[in-house]
Amino acid sequence: MAPFLTAEAERRYPGAGTVEARFDIPCRGFSITVLFGPSGSGKTTILRMLAGLERLNAGRILCDGEAWADAGQGLHRPPQARRIGFLSQGYDLFPHLDVAANLAYGLPGLAPAQRRARVADLLTLLELQGLEQRRPAQLSGGQRQRVALGRALAPQPALLLLDEPLSALDRPVQLRLWRDLRALLRRLEVPTVLVTHDRAEALQLGDRIVVMEEGRQCQAGPIQEVFERPSDPAVARILGVETVLLGRVTEVRDGLATLAVGEALVHAADPGGLGAHAYVCIRGEDVLLERGEPGPSTARNRLRGRIRSLQTEGPLVRLTLDCGFPLESLVTRQACVELGLAEGETVIALLKASALHLIPHD
Repeated sequence: MAPFLTAEAERRYPGAGTVEARFDIPCRGFSITVLFGPSGSGKTTILRMLAGLERLNAGRILCDGEAWADAGQGLHRPPQARRIGFLSQGYDLFPHLDVAANLAYGLPGLAPAQRRARVADLLTLLELQGLEQRRPAQLSGGQRQRVALGRALAPQPALLLLDEPLSALDRPVQLRLWRDLRALLRRLEVPTVLVTHDRAEALQLGDRIVVMEEGRQCQAGPIQEVFERPSDPAVARILGVETVLLGRVTEVRDGLATLAVGEALVHAADPGGLGAHAYVCIRGEDVLLERGEPGPSTARNRLRGRIRSLQTEGPLVRLTLDCGFPLESLVTRQACVELGLAEGETVIALLKASALHLIPHD
């Protein structure tokens, strides 16, 4: 069976490089594909290519058996012929229209009675009852986001495109709306492509991920698989892996690899195919800390280190350790207080072998 959506396309900018879209959405129905990467990596350009707001210089885009764009044949369907819903970062609500009129704006082809019925359905679905006559300036950030989403969903699109739709909201609001948004899209069974550079948002919302850097696709696949097994050091850094260092393989035995990293030895699960060197990738949340002599533990790695710095990040504290190599750890503020962690203190860093991801170095 052919994928629901296939993008094999390029958009070239003279003197500014090329943006490549090379991914698919396997099946019709609910899924969220995340375009992930730093600012300027080409995520929004790909979304605009899918929407028909950017013409292709090469390749094609197919959706549900229909060609939306084909550079070789000179085909370019305009946005209104693609059955898409598009939600931008700024929401683009009409400030002079109330909620009901904003929702109805995308339904010019319906008879008045049908339009009113569709708006009523959306008001109920998005829990906006009682706000029909309010204008955008009278709504909270979360309410404006729901109105904008409702307007994008009003014509019942085949594909929904979201360009960092929650980035303008405060973090506590984002945390609540991530859950609500995914539940809503699942109920509607709308395949969705989401642009974000927020790791937590990608993990909370996404099913599949396309990692972008400088206009090219670095890795794509199921989101947990890609986050847990980045394919190269660049992808690991883009995905927020704090410690990425080159190590020398000293031994591989019984499914376990030992590597010299800086002045220390670490043990990791052998991924196979290791040569003389490999990149060692360690996430901060996988580094547990103890004070004094280490107690009983299943952790294969027990590294003594000195705290070089502490940085508070909301409810968490990020520590930089010197364990014979630079190592970052992420702990709760409560754990930091209970352990009496401070700059210059000595701690034991505990890491399970399975928590270290090795990338063979060619």
